[in-house]
Amino acid sequence: MDFDHLFDTIATLVLHHSPSGMETEIDRFLLERFQELGLETWQDQAGNVIGKIRGRDSTKKIAITGHKDEIGAIIKAINPDGTLQIRQLGGAFPWIYGEGVVDIIGDKGTRSGILSFGSRHISHQSPQKVQQENTPVTWESAWIETKLTPEELDACGVRVGSRVVVGKHRKQPLRLKDYIASYTLDNKASVAILLALAARIINPAVDIYLVASAKEEVGALGALFFTANNRLDALIALEICPLAPEYPIKDGSSPVLLSQDGYGIYDEQLNQELRIAAEKAGIPLQLAIISGFGSDASIAMKFGHIAKAACLGFPTQNTHGYEIAHLGAIANCISILQAYCQLI
Repeated sequence: MDFDHLFDTIATLVLHHSPSGMETEIDRFLLERFQELGLETWQDQAGNVIGKIRGRDSTKKIAITGHKDEIGAIIKAINPDGTLQIRQLGGAFPWIYGEGVVDIIGDKGTRSGILSFGSRHISHQSPQKVQQENTPVTWESAWIETKLTPEELDACGVRVGSRVVVGKHRKQPLRLKDYIASYTLDNKASVAILLALAARIINPAVDIYLVASAKEEVGALGALFFTANNRLDALIALEICPLAPEYPIKDGSSPVLLSQDGYGIYDEQLNQELRIAAEKAGIPLQLAIISGFGSDASIAMKFGHIAKAACLGFPTQNTHGYEIAHLGAIANCISILQAYCQLI
């Protein structure tokens, strides 16, 4: 696959904000793209964006999910001076982003603010001193500076519950040879795989649902709704896979197929079918078990919504931070799933 085209697709997706539960910006883009690619397209009540490719045998239905929501923060309170108290939204940590510009998504538009940790030139009389010496910055000790009054914020539709994400100008991905580095690869690279599949899968063996799932970072809520309301024979989730010394996952272009994660085991028969598809496509697969992790597929399987689940991912550094992944691993996920959809 053309890495330049893949990079550009991911970059476009990254620059569409989509904090969990406020995903309208990416929704509009995906609905248009699925329709342009000729898929039967809709958005369900849970916010999932779905593209359906009809198969030769419509009695069997397979879903492939890539979640479209991203982590960030949520406003807990607005102080009299216009600063914002914020709390975690998904697996986000303030020290990942550092002090700098964030975008506050209000009901009437987006405003910029500064994620702030306090001055460095301080003594032990300041509560921030401890952060310089022996404790990490927490959401409770960070705030957002807006230089707006509460009344001005209200006029912008900024309120308790509004979402906060890293500033758009800070999200532009960087190319490092055959690697892409960016915030929110966790979801946007998987969505790029869905778009590539939408363009490449023709006359599959069975009905294929490409699901850009909503609110995954806060409990796989979109996938749970979709699987509760659609009878599926199998669900395959696309994900990042963390690179860490505790896991036997190597960096590079080989995708990862999981046998187990923090929510349970994956289906052995479905995994075998994916291994066969990878072999047919000439792509080596890495096999792994990881903890502290869950996917649309494992969570839906744990709650009894589906009988067969699998998770295919690409090795990623700095997960839930400024992530780095090999474009070849992302492209190889596309090839494996394309082969799978023709074989089943």
